Formats: sequence, structure tokens, C-alpha cells
Amino acid sequence: IVTKPRVLLLDEPLGALDKALRVDMQIELKRIQREIGITTIFVTHDQEEALTMSDRIGILRDGQLVQEGPPEEIYDSPKSEFAATFLGDANIFRGEATGVGIRLPDGTAIAARAGATLAAGAKASCAVRPERIRIAIDSGSADQANGNVLRGQVSKRIFAGNNSTYFVERDGQTLKVIVQNTGADRLAEGQEVLLRWSPKSTVLIAAN
Repeated sequence: IVTKPRVLLLDEPLGALDKALRVDMQIELKRIQREIGITTIFVTHDQEEALTMSDRIGILRDGQLVQEGPPEEIYDSPKSEFAATFLGDANIFRGEATGVGIRLPDGTAIAARAGATLAAGAKASCAVRPERIRIAIDSGSADQANGNVLRGQVSKRIFAGNNSTYFVERDGQTLKVIVQNTGADRLAEGQEVLLRWSPKSTVLIAAN
């Protein structure tokens, strides 16, 4: 038994616990790790657990390191579609780069955050987190002056206590929107809606 290891490897240590106990143990494990100061490699397939437990995250695919960095950086600025969809949910739009974002096959332009550019005409995609999108009844005005706007139709709503996930059909693609349940009127299945989000929430990604 190694009594003073330089590195600890914890492989799915909380996998057999129920959710409430797992959350408590996450807090306790992180406290102990800070207290003893030992570098710890924490292996998990639980996305929320990875974000909660880690100072830095490494995403592996087929034995290769896809991306590594602080949790906030990887979540907010994924460098590939795989990283975007592996660590949390993401809506992926595919099209051609315009220099400031992408243009979808139907001609719709999606603007990305400043500084994210690819050569115009190159195949590219954009990732947008479901909680960054605002959803509202389609009133007929789709002004894009204040950000990206898409029209769609609600196909399903899943209630999850403090939030709800809306599934919105748009041009053959199903988009996810997560909203907080604040007591406001709920959108019904089949309702026409507008989706709005800021270019700052849009990550431009080179085609895989």
C-alpha cells in the first residue's frame, strides 16, 4: 500500500451511489483533495460530475486527447463538435463559413462571437448551448438586429422541476432549449416560436 502517493487515480469512484449521496461525496472528496494537496486524476463519464470535481478536464476520444483545459473554458469554448456535445448539450448548426459566422443551407446567417473566424466558404459548424437560447411565441417579427433568430415549432416539452426542455423542429433539425420554470405561461406542443440568442453564445467550429 502506498502511503504517500504523488498522484491518485480515482476511476468512477461514485458510480454506484444515488444522486443525493453522490453530490455530498463530490463536495467531501474535493475538500479532502484540497486539504491533502495530492494531484488527483478523476475518471468519469458523468458530465456534471466532471464539471463539478475538476480544476482541469481532459476529453478523450478513441484514446486521443481532444481538448484539455479549465471546465469553464471547455464548456464555453469547445474546439470540436465532439467536445461540445460530450460535455453538456449543444445545438449544432452546419453550413459554410462567412467570416463572421456561418450560412446554413437554406441561406440563414448565424453570427458567432467576435474573433472566431474561418475562411469564407469553408465547411464549418456552430455550437450553441440550450440554456443560452431564449424562446417565445412567434409574433411575426424576426428582426436579427440584436442577435441570431430562428423560427420553429415546439414538438415536445420535458418538465424537470426547476427547468423545462423544449424540443423545437426547424427545417428538419430538432433543437433543444432549456428554460427556468418561473411560473410563466408554458408553450404548447405545435406552437410556432422564435428562438433568439447572442452571437457571444455561438461558438464557431471548423468542420470535423
